[in-house]
Amino acid sequence: MIELKNVKKNFGDLQVLKGIDITINDGEIYGIIGQSGAGKSTLLRCINGLEDYQSGSITVDGTPVSRDDPKKLRLLQKEMGMIFQNFNLLNRLDVYDNVALPMKFWGMKTRTPEAREKITGLLKLVGLEEKIHARPSELSGGQMQRVAIARALVLDPRVLLCDEATSALDPAITRGILALLQEINEKMGITVIVVTHQMEVVKQICQRVSFMKDGVVLAEGRPEELFVKPIREVKSFLQEESGLLPQQGVNVQLFFTDKSSDPVITMMARELQIDFSICWAKLEDFRSSVYGSLVLNIDEKDKDAVLAYLDKVGVIWEVL
Repeated sequence: MIELKNVKKNFGDLQVLKGIDITINDGEIYGIIGQSGAGKSTLLRCINGLEDYQSGSITVDGTPVSRDDPKKLRLLQKEMGMIFQNFNLLNRLDVYDNVALPMKFWGMKTRTPEAREKITGLLKLVGLEEKIHARPSELSGGQMQRVAIARALVLDPRVLLCDEATSALDPAITRGILALLQEINEKMGITVIVVTHQMEVVKQICQRVSFMKDGVVLAEGRPEELFVKPIREVKSFLQEESGLLPQQGVNVQLFFTDKSSDPVITMMARELQIDFSICWAKLEDFRSSVYGSLVLNIDEKDKDAVLAYLDKVGVIWEVL
């Protein structure tokens, strides 16, 4: 378990983290999302000790993350693999030696049968065993990120930290990388922390997510809870608009989850014998579960009956 309690971080007079409280469970895929400058990457670097923080506490399985004891911190960092946006591969090394690099830093032999078995096994896991002797210049962006993922796993970490790991990739390649991270999480039981500004990333793989703005966590929960019915700041981040809505009548937004399997709209129209317009709608896929919302325009005289019906059938609603 990773626990952050009232973590504050300054760069000079600029306070970039303003009292962060987050708990990340073992084996979880946890997302940290927000605009550039929100403090996401700084927070990630505090978790693995690359950055110090002024106050509060960060612990990994009860062990404090502190730069006061460099030896203990280095051992803790060994337990945390890191994936970056720009891959950070060495062009003078082939794929095998790039993956083996952390082993060399720890004084491990990289040409023993055991080392070869581990590295080739990781390359097989990321789908690059045939590229074992290729140079980074011979690889696509997606392939280079897969090498970086294998490198991050070579020391058998308990935690995998991903700092905008898919931001430089196109959507199709991004989906493949995210599916790979999900597979690693499921097969190896590794806790994955994903820092991103891409909504599609947290929708596809994250089980819980924090939304950050100006160094503060404004919302935390399952992605579908945050983004299907967003708070004002999240809605602004998503640049979400319901379109031009009618000025007459009442506009009611309905929110549907994977449990909302009944045809609520047609059932309501039949039972209440009323007419209404559907002004706007969307469906989104969260980890293979479909969630969505739509906006109805109804007559003022039908408002109480419609809202009572929605309450009766358990549909969440909001008058716009």
